[in-house]
Amino acid sequence: MSDIVTGFFLLIEKQIDAEDYVTVAGLDGIVEEVGLRTTRIRGFDGTLHFIPNRDITSVSNHSRGNMEAFIDIGISFNENINEAISVLQKATKELYEQDENIVEEPYVLGVSSFDEYDMKIRILTYTTNMNQWAVERKLRQVCKEALEEADIHIPVPKQVYVEEKQS
Repeated sequence: MSDIVTGFFLLIEKQIDAEDYVTVAGLDGIVEEVGLRTTRIRGFDGTLHFIPNRDITSVSNHSRGNMEAFIDIGISFNENINEAISVLQKATKELYEQDENIVEEPYVLGVSSFDEYDMKIRILTYTTNMNQWAVERKLRQVCKEALEEADIHIPVPKQVYVEEKQS
């Protein structure tokens, strides 16, 4: 009975609809159907989950409104941060003007962390629903190409092999 009552409220309150990206009962995925007894969610690995509605105690609906996309781009410690930020801002603005899925001009926030091999520059933008991952991939490509063109290096860890001579 609790499945039906919960299913009724899910349907009436429109907390989730088919094709919404949600987190429900500890699972992430796309809603395929909201029924009176169960809700079907397709996980990103392709698994179809049948969740009894009584197990839906909280819902996170990621599909309502614009989605956040952000990336971190690593540059060498030897590079000029201000020049790198300028190059990245120009490149991401050009992508924004070309890509209808980006709803807000990307903003280069600045250095977000120092790692072992590089310093990370964070870029943030907002996208249409469910396009954040595609936009992140495009941002990474555009940023890498722009940095290469500007001769700003993205460091790659190197391994050195030292051979000991035996006496």
